[in-house]
Amino acid sequence: MPKHVVIIGNGISGITCARYVRKMSDYKITVISSESKYFYSRTALMYIYMGHMREVDTQPYEPYFWGKNRIDLLQEHVASVDPNNNSISLANNQTINYDYLVIATGSKSNKFGWSGQDLKGVQGLYNLQDLQSMEIYTNNIERAVVVGGGLIGIETVEMLLSRNIAVTYLVREQSFWRSILPQEESNMVSKLFKLHHVDIQFGTELKEIINDGTGRVGSILTSKGEVINCGFVALTVGVNPNIDVVKNSSIETDRGVLIDDYFRTNYANVFSAGDCAQFRQALSGRKPVEQVWYTGKMQGATVAANICGKQQTYQPGHWFNSAKFFDLEYQTYGMVLAEKPEDTDWFWWQDDLGERGIRLQWNKATKAFTGLNCFGNRIRHEVCNDWL
Repeated sequence: MPKHVVIIGNGISGITCARYVRKMSDYKITVISSESKYFYSRTALMYIYMGHMREVDTQPYEPYFWGKNRIDLLQEHVASVDPNNNSISLANNQTINYDYLVIATGSKSNKFGWSGQDLKGVQGLYNLQDLQSMEIYTNNIERAVVVGGGLIGIETVEMLLSRNIAVTYLVREQSFWRSILPQEESNMVSKLFKLHHVDIQFGTELKEIINDGTGRVGSILTSKGEVINCGFVALTVGVNPNIDVVKNSSIETDRGVLIDDYFRTNYANVFSAGDCAQFRQALSGRKPVEQVWYTGKMQGATVAANICGKQQTYQPGHWFNSAKFFDLEYQTYGMVLAEKPEDTDWFWWQDDLGERGIRLQWNKATKAFTGLNCFGNRIRHEVCNDWL
């Protein structure tokens, strides 16, 4: 009888784990998710809303792929996990036993206890259900408010503008993404909002969300005392690990599910990967919780290797990320911080139109290249890796 690998979550970490377990073994594989039957590219949600893609276009694998590779998909909600008896319980009262369990439940949108945050038309944007809700509550509205100055925030602004919805954007910092970007890069992105006619309010926070009298948002109150009428509020103030399914179990958690260098929890046959996982000891220069698409993929592959007896620790290589701010492409390699460390030197160049820029970073003492930010140009990943 082949061993049974149960994976909770069908995001990039869970599906990568399933694919690699299949490549390396004949184990039985079951992937469970209440969100959707098939794996889809979460980063493509905005393009569905904007009319550039259909939902089916965001699925990297054809429906026949799963049967062909003997990966069972189950669209159900996991109610509880019992690691002492190697079993999970579903909301439909079904019990499933496992030999190995992988918790890959991803993230959920943050809420910070604002009055009115549970009104209709107030939400985050993380999954398909959020997208479907956004379709409903942004229909025939004149203005929306977006709260939170990060990548999901600017994507949500762009989505709303594509439907000709006026947007007020509340950003706590004095310029865009200033906790991540150096001042020059932050200024470059901040200017884009005026070009796209966004009412962006820096140094402003959400104080209250006001009921229109029907259980739906009708306006918001800012920290500066301004009341803004709106039909939709997007709370894009970050995400946190979705660990609800294991909170009442004996699997150890902190912010996320606690794991060692091999992605094992405090149970040798229970693993965790992706947005919901938290390293007990973070790698040097990296965060204990990594909530990035490519690291989730790498983590899922490493978990699969460990399940199949090929013991591997996490080797993510050099940090990198990329994004797009409206039409402005952004790449970062190495750890370029918002403020220059004492042992570091920088060189910043920007063209006269403010449409392209690059920051090079190196160690003062050794002159070794340690990172870069690039805007408006595209740099080859392999080249940056070689430099680092």
